[in-house]
Amino acid sequence: MSQAQRTYFDTGEEREPETPAVRREPADIGRLIAALQKKYKGRITGELVVPARPARFADFPDGLDARLRQALSARGIGRLYAHQREAWDQVAAGRHTVVVTPTASGKTLCYNLPVLQAALKERAKALYLFPTKALSQDQVAEILELNDAGSLGVRAYTFDGDTPGDARAAVRTKGDIVVSNPDMLHQGILPHHTKWAQFFESLKYVVIDEMHVYRGVFGSHMANVIRRLRRICAFYGSEPTFILCSATIANPAELAEALIGAPVAAVTESGAPQGAKHLLLWNPPLVNPDLGLRASARSQSTRIARMAVKAGQKTIVFANTRLMVEVLTKYLKDVFDPDPRRPARVLAYRGGYLPSERRATERRLRNGEVDCVVTTSALELGVDIGALDVCVLNGYPGTVAGTWQRLGRAGRRMRPALGVLVATSEALDQFIVRNPEFFLGASPEHARIAPDQLLILMDHVRCAAFELPFRDGERFGGEDLPALLSYLEEQQVLHREGGEWHWMADSYPAVTVSLRSVAEGNFVVIDTTQGAKDVVAEVDFSSAPMTIYEGAIYMIQAAPYQVERLDWEGRKAFVTQTRADYYTDAIDYTRLKVLDRFDAAAGRQGLCAHGEVHLVRRIPGYKKIRYYTHENVGYGNINLPDQELHTTSVWWQADPTALAAAFPSRWQALDGFLGAAYALHLVAAILTMSERQDLGRAVGDSNSTWSATVGPDGRGTLRGDDGQALDLSGLREFRPTVFLYDNYPGGMGLSEPLFDLRTKVVEGARALVGRCACKHGCPACVGPILASDEARGQSPKSAALAVLDLL
Repeated sequence: MSQAQRTYFDTGEEREPETPAVRREPADIGRLIAALQKKYKGRITGELVVPARPARFADFPDGLDARLRQALSARGIGRLYAHQREAWDQVAAGRHTVVVTPTASGKTLCYNLPVLQAALKERAKALYLFPTKALSQDQVAEILELNDAGSLGVRAYTFDGDTPGDARAAVRTKGDIVVSNPDMLHQGILPHHTKWAQFFESLKYVVIDEMHVYRGVFGSHMANVIRRLRRICAFYGSEPTFILCSATIANPAELAEALIGAPVAAVTESGAPQGAKHLLLWNPPLVNPDLGLRASARSQSTRIARMAVKAGQKTIVFANTRLMVEVLTKYLKDVFDPDPRRPARVLAYRGGYLPSERRATERRLRNGEVDCVVTTSALELGVDIGALDVCVLNGYPGTVAGTWQRLGRAGRRMRPALGVLVATSEALDQFIVRNPEFFLGASPEHARIAPDQLLILMDHVRCAAFELPFRDGERFGGEDLPALLSYLEEQQVLHREGGEWHWMADSYPAVTVSLRSVAEGNFVVIDTTQGAKDVVAEVDFSSAPMTIYEGAIYMIQAAPYQVERLDWEGRKAFVTQTRADYYTDAIDYTRLKVLDRFDAAAGRQGLCAHGEVHLVRRIPGYKKIRYYTHENVGYGNINLPDQELHTTSVWWQADPTALAAAFPSRWQALDGFLGAAYALHLVAAILTMSERQDLGRAVGDSNSTWSATVGPDGRGTLRGDDGQALDLSGLREFRPTVFLYDNYPGGMGLSEPLFDLRTKVVEGARALVGRCACKHGCPACVGPILASDEARGQSPKSAALAVLDLL
């Protein structure tokens, strides 16, 4: 980054005429960059050029098996990159090691070499863990290629939910390398470790790839699964060395040590060559300067992707939601795939598609048969999808690390690449593109986990007790283990005898613990068009209320299906194909109740506190939005169970007397609190370096007599405990409160740091709103507003500033 060249430009507006889609020969990517700079200079707020970097090589280690040398030579590898040799030396010394280098830098060889060496020399075994099945299949294919090239005879097998029952015994007894995922280790291997005794006795290496994925709830669960794995290995007399690989994050060694519970050596300097990378920060043009309204990010992303594909550049477009993936796919298919009889040039890729469809898309991408793929974070990981030239981000992913990980998908195999980050109207996006020096100079975020979070830890203590009895004096995590075991004894699932705690219940605890979410049971989407009953997709539990409610338009490869019936208990959504010219978007709101206050700090005109809250999320209805014009063409009701969450929160209140003096009406005060909450949420996410989805926000009352939300018209609405709209004048006690809460059961440790940073959070929000160039407020500072606010003499921006002054 120190050699990077940076330039900054002012924003402006211009329009692009439509041109027909024509398949062209690939052009120099420099021409595309020059065309964008010339035509849209006013929209480019920042530019970063990372020059190409030559390789740094190192010799093969002296003790490398001759068969491995032959296999590498057959694949055109005559020397190692410097970081590959450094990783070998660390692992050979018996140190747990984490390798943190850019995408496509050859991290795979960092662990394959020592693992294959041990398999050939010692008949030692290794366990590979990947977060997705696609990555597991890629890895087995890579090992088989090395096997064939050097006639190694090393047996590598996948072991996951798709492994046939009759093949599982062979994997357990004959596999030198077993490639699996955390979920299968948690539910399918550790609880049945007696069947794996031969494997665990010879286990020398455990490989954990894509380590940066294991943060938040998933990472906290993963750390406990590793505790259970090490406990079982010790039982069988083995002590494996852990080799971890990660995309760039700020604290790789710290995260690796938290995951495995032991010191880790970090390899962070890449020796791999890298093609030149060109990054543009792009702000859509203003369409209403007074309200600060800009053209949509989707229109700009579509425009850039069209130009790239027409120039012959292989393109990937990232969107932050599955719905936006489908909308962008439709817009690009309308241009490039008008004839359904021809092979598709544009494809969508996201979670929820059937595995066979995702594998087919990956195969077509590797073979160069697709010109553009539109995806969520599902392709952010290292699945081999071939060489791509252009990466367009429709919206800021929420973290610096996530942004660079996505941008790294273009430019593989030493090709020069272009990345374009297109900002939405959300405050965080606008902050990034209006302050390019912040993003271009920012370090990646810290990845946080809390493996001793009580609910998560208790789940895994139960699982560990099922697998092996606990002994007095044994440790498992940092909490008081005897107290946890005594509690489980009271629940009649453990029995203490002779200094040991034995499992005595009939239940199988691992099957009730989900590593990735707080609720179980995916929904399947069943196509009933013309009497068929085919499963065409699946939806995870947390996404179901927002995507497959009755009346929803559910899209697959941009083809619309309407949800006719939702069987909530049976986890099934029945859909039929339709030709709707609109898509649907659900509306939700939250209600909080304070359960306990841990700490509080009073100011002259306000109060900040930290404690436990109970949150209820309700999804009352949805909007119908027409394609291209994006106008609301109707609404519908949703009748689904509320989603409940017990977590921790930090909250701010203003003194009622000062509040009454600052605002002539309660409605204006409410607008001020909604705008202040919007700004506080942005600043809090930046200061804690957390992802936006990790931190929720709400405006309500600390006594839960009412809660506020932004409705489909962009206005604040008050609702009581029964969900009905309230009249402000009827409230005796009016104490609006801004809540910022951990968006996970039990909390993930974000609320307490926010309480400590409370002054900086409010000061930062005050500066954000006050320095915004808009007159009355805009989506970049106080969130959605209405043109009618100005006509009524109301200024949401002034109201938000008044609230922040009180806080």
